[in-house]
Amino acid sequence: MEVINSLGRRKTSVARVYLSKGTGSVVVNKKDVKEFFPVDVLQAKIRRPFELTETLGQYDVKVNVFGGGINGQAEAIRLGIARALVKVAEENKTLLKAEGLMTRDPRMVERKKPGQPKARKKFQFSKR
Repeated sequence: MEVINSLGRRKTSVARVYLSKGTGSVVVNKKDVKEFFPVDVLQAKIRRPFELTETLGQYDVKVNVFGGGINGQAEAIRLGIARALVKVAEENKTLLKAEGLMTRDPRMVERKKPGQPKARKKFQFSKR
């Protein structure tokens, strides 16, 4: 199997995922996943596609991720891994789609409007 690459996005985070046969090592921006994401919840988010498809420890993952915060980056990586696993085996798609891992979350930060301090907040209104 050659290297399979895919893209994952969440908010302003973009993750380029490279999947290849291996021992299950995950490297994010040239660091181990445990070093890059010290929080267990974020590590679990990244492992989730492998757990669902029962391929934990079968693939090496190399990721380049930038933009956004740590949660957005973790979810972008999760989407990238899920897309790569579908490229490996098409039958994975039904498992991942049922858990909602194949859907790109469209929620983004709303833009700031002119004449307001923030997107929805208004300056104090004075009647007189």
